[in-house]
Amino acid sequence: MTNSQIWFRGVRSSKFRHVYGVPFKRERCYDNIKITRNAHDSNFCAVNPKFVAIVTEVAGGGAFLVLPLDHTGRLDFNASRVTGHKGPVLDIKWNPFNDNIIASCSDDCTVKLWHIPDGGLSMHLTDWLVELQGHKRRVAYVEWHPTAENILLSAGFDYLIFVWDVGKGEAVRVLECHSSAIYCMSFNRDGSLLATTCKDKKLRIIEPRRGIV
Repeated sequence: MTNSQIWFRGVRSSKFRHVYGVPFKRERCYDNIKITRNAHDSNFCAVNPKFVAIVTEVAGGGAFLVLPLDHTGRLDFNASRVTGHKGPVLDIKWNPFNDNIIASCSDDCTVKLWHIPDGGLSMHLTDWLVELQGHKRRVAYVEWHPTAENILLSAGFDYLIFVWDVGKGEAVRVLECHSSAIYCMSFNRDGSLLATTCKDKKLRIIEPRRGIV
């Protein structure tokens, strides 16, 4: 038996070896969008039943596009954007209870909430609904509570997680259990537990209501 025969016998067959994807037609794609070049590992795109939001590259400050889902094709270079942050936008998340509300966080140490009209933006949006201040360094991630309306979490490079009541515009708790940069955070289905990963190579399961790890 030759070496080649032995090698082929050891190769696992795959049902997906000859599966090929077919790209959408260009008119059904979102074209001519200059996405952010920020190296931060977070979401540059967020989608809900009405809109797609995309963090874009801009000179000075931070901005993101919001497009109705059916607004496909080539986008105008001067399309309207959400432009209220003074630093690059690092993360965006739609409110699970209101498809017209989106949260964003930024290098400028703030979290902002925005209202998007049903038809999308007709001009640059610079006026936010709520601004949340408390972080001392840039804010890396935002996460909505899956079952409690108006509760939003933000994680910053100050190693803190703020639990915000966005209806009141204030923090109801600060989680101070991380010793290094937070890499990600995610709720379980009912929001009773929060999982985080950190630069210190630890995964933490936190009960956010009481701040217990």
